[in-house]
Amino acid sequence: MLITRPPMGWNSWNTYGNNINEDLIKETADAMVASGLKDAGYEYVVIDDCWSVRGTNDENGKQLTTGRDENGCLVADPVKFPSGMKALADYIHEKGLKFGMYSCDGPLTCAGYPASYDYEFIDAKTFAEWGVDYLKYDNCYKPELPGRVLYNRMSMALKASGRDIVFSACNWGAEDVWSWIRSTGAHLYRSTGDINDSYGSFMNIAISQFDKQMYNTPGCFNDIDMLITGMYGKGNVAVGGCTEPEYLFHFALWCFFQSPLMIGCDIRNMSKATKDTLMNKELIRINQDAECRPPFLVQKTGKCYSFLKHLEDGEYALGYFNFSEDKQQVPCEFYNFGLHKSTGMALDLFDTVNDEQYLNCVGGFNATVEPHYFRIYRCKLHPAK
Repeated sequence: MLITRPPMGWNSWNTYGNNINEDLIKETADAMVASGLKDAGYEYVVIDDCWSVRGTNDENGKQLTTGRDENGCLVADPVKFPSGMKALADYIHEKGLKFGMYSCDGPLTCAGYPASYDYEFIDAKTFAEWGVDYLKYDNCYKPELPGRVLYNRMSMALKASGRDIVFSACNWGAEDVWSWIRSTGAHLYRSTGDINDSYGSFMNIAISQFDKQMYNTPGCFNDIDMLITGMYGKGNVAVGGCTEPEYLFHFALWCFFQSPLMIGCDIRNMSKATKDTLMNKELIRINQDAECRPPFLVQKTGKCYSFLKHLEDGEYALGYFNFSEDKQQVPCEFYNFGLHKSTGMALDLFDTVNDEQYLNCVGGFNATVEPHYFRIYRCKLHPAK
């Protein structure tokens, strides 16, 4: 199975953590359709950690139960998910959406629930029988084996399950994951630590990826973690929250870097600003561009970074991302993009957020970028008149 564009969807972790249940997931699926998110391209509804029955130990720490049934299969928590995962998957599929779940390459998940180490083929078969379309696979309690071996094991198990399941590897950038993960058959890979709901968190994650963009490719996308847009300082990873422009800045960075777009806020109660950001057609168009070309850094002006990204159909995206505390006037000389002044070429510019058209910019222009903000222009190259 080849994944040709970054997946788009929703994941339960950022807002809810372990406070998940069947009704919440169904309501989220309903909201994804009713809000228009599905029509905008978001299709995966993913349950993260804390969905299964826990194993138990006695007072001396000796294991009494594994959290698995008599056949070694994982068991959904009957209190949180009384109808079972197959029925929940069917509900999500009936909405025209896809169903995702979570496990880990160690014996336990990050929250201490049973995980898939040495049960890879049993768990993959179970997920397939339930109708799972997407598996996020974490890296907690990792045994003394190389990550490439552990992720290859689950990848092979998923391929043997009889169902196409997107494999999202999540080892947080350990072991230089970008250098080997594609060879394991994974479709996505996390290359960063966990995000939290703050400007500093998404800024540091974005900057850490400047030198890793070249590894992002169709078939194996660089996942720089889930979106925090619209969380407003509430939820499981809340650390103060961001301003509205900062949430848009965050979303624009993830789109420009062609990361998977997995919403982390409560989409049942989105503000208009959050909805407008998450459904920005021009930014999503860049994220879902068929050529999947990584951007390259053109220049750095203080803490403002300028990128060029090749798009399909002869288009380009110019991105200016200002991480400083001050407004920046950034000179944009087309010569720095490889266009010699004597070629007489020009660009038509379209501002992806402000919906403004600038025609026939010959030689260059100046971009004004507010602090903690960005400008992205979609453009075409053509002979100047």
